[in-house]
Amino acid sequence: MNSDFKNLPKVELHVHLDCCLSYKALKKINPKISYSTFQNQFIGTSCSCLKDYIKCADRALEYMQTKEELEIIVEDIFDQFKDDNVIYAEVRFAPLLHLSKGLLPMEVVEIISKKTKEKSNASGIEVNLILCTLRHYSEKQSLETINLIKDFKGENVVGFDIAADEAGFPLDNHTKSFELANESNIFCTAHAGEALGAHSVSETLEKLKPSRIGHGVRSIEDKSLLKKLKANNIHLELCLTSNIVTKVYKSFKDHPADFLYKNDFSISINTDGRTISDTNLNNEYGILGTHFNWIKSHFLKVNINSMEASFANSNIKTKIISNLKSSYN
Repeated sequence: MNSDFKNLPKVELHVHLDCCLSYKALKKINPKISYSTFQNQFIGTSCSCLKDYIKCADRALEYMQTKEELEIIVEDIFDQFKDDNVIYAEVRFAPLLHLSKGLLPMEVVEIISKKTKEKSNASGIEVNLILCTLRHYSEKQSLETINLIKDFKGENVVGFDIAADEAGFPLDNHTKSFELANESNIFCTAHAGEALGAHSVSETLEKLKPSRIGHGVRSIEDKSLLKKLKANNIHLELCLTSNIVTKVYKSFKDHPADFLYKNDFSISINTDGRTISDTNLNNEYGILGTHFNWIKSHFLKVNINSMEASFANSNIKTKIISNLKSSYN
């Protein structure tokens, strides 16, 4: 199945920079590391839960602390996009996670933004950046992150997200930063409805007012919430393999992606963490083809929905949607 989808152009809205460290890139940074160590420590397919999954990202972060390392990581994700025929992507990262070797938050964003722009121009793959605050961060750290987005507005930094341990920490420290984002016309997405049930999506929509929800799959547990998502055109960033790895669902046939598609919700198909989930976008498309008989028309609709829900400017949206329509004929 996978080869059938390989040449289709794709849009990816939910992918974490620190969850996609390939063995090839890791070898450039640390030539001594063995493939078995990489498999054991950086791939999270034996995770027992979301917390475990996050631990794999912590290991990768040790190799993302200098200018050289960050540039290798950006080059690496572009190589992965090329292999998947991704034509538009939004890559997210938390700037405050890259400071252990002396970089300042502003420098982290600058390095990643500049390298992304350079690689976008060279490859023709349009890539924008989303900055993340994390659930366990203080209000001050959250505000620091949103202020970085304000500083880089007009560059390729286009949105704000909250990620990390959804079940372990409340939203209280982050309401101010999302208020500031909404006042400043900064696009927002937010992780919810993954480790916790539908109520976490309802609470996130009420307190943070994002236009997209990262995952959000457990919204299907509440019919009134589904109505609200539809009425407000809230886009759900779905990540199938990730949800299996973190034990949200036991098997792909239990995943609500097909239900959400058939009921006309705005959804995108994403990898979340390519290395940790041991997947890529071709693989995700293959899964949908195998388990739900999705064909080209399904993927065209989902990619157009993704692009419409993206944080790109209207020129890029028009260009990518036109490319999608002509390529899927």
